[in-house]
Amino acid sequence: MKLLPFLTVPGVLLLVVAPAVSAADVYQFDPRHTYASFAADHMGGLSTWRGKFARSSGHVTLDRKAHTGTVYAVIDPASVQTGNAPLDAELQSDEFFDVPKYPAIIYRGTQIRFVGAVPEEVIGTLTMHGVTRPVNLHLDSFKCIMHPVLLREVCGADATAQIDRADFGIDFGKAAGFRTLTRIELQVEAQKQ
Repeated sequence: MKLLPFLTVPGVLLLVVAPAVSAADVYQFDPRHTYASFAADHMGGLSTWRGKFARSSGHVTLDRKAHTGTVYAVIDPASVQTGNAPLDAELQSDEFFDVPKYPAIIYRGTQIRFVGAVPEEVIGTLTMHGVTRPVNLHLDSFKCIMHPVLLREVCGADATAQIDRADFGIDFGKAAGFRTLTRIELQVEAQKQ
């Protein structure tokens, strides 16, 4: 039985920064605390399939005084994990992510919108399965602390977005009634460099 794909935040969300402003700080993703996950429909509402990508990388630039920033993330679609090995293999196949042909999912955030002093949204594009589309990430939470073990500033965020996987050429099951809207959730912790 085939299941539905998800949009990975490519390869693993790898955040890369655009040209940095002199006051901007750079934060490198911590791969042990950064995951992209998804929730996708199975059989037109019969159930929801969930999975995550175990490998991702990236970085963020952030200038809190100027209220600006960028994000670059790469997700490895070959690292998809649903708890169902046959489904994982199917998601890597040409019916979904087509990993041999498209080995990375990439998110490029060109602007971070602030509300007051807090980042609230990332404006950017997602490239998956050879297609690039605008995708904005809503930041459900954002926090920075001086890490008690690492002894450096660490920032973390939980971000969400919704995409239509068919817009990226991944429309398996659509003709059979599968819903192609897919929820993406990103859990990121990044260390100041």
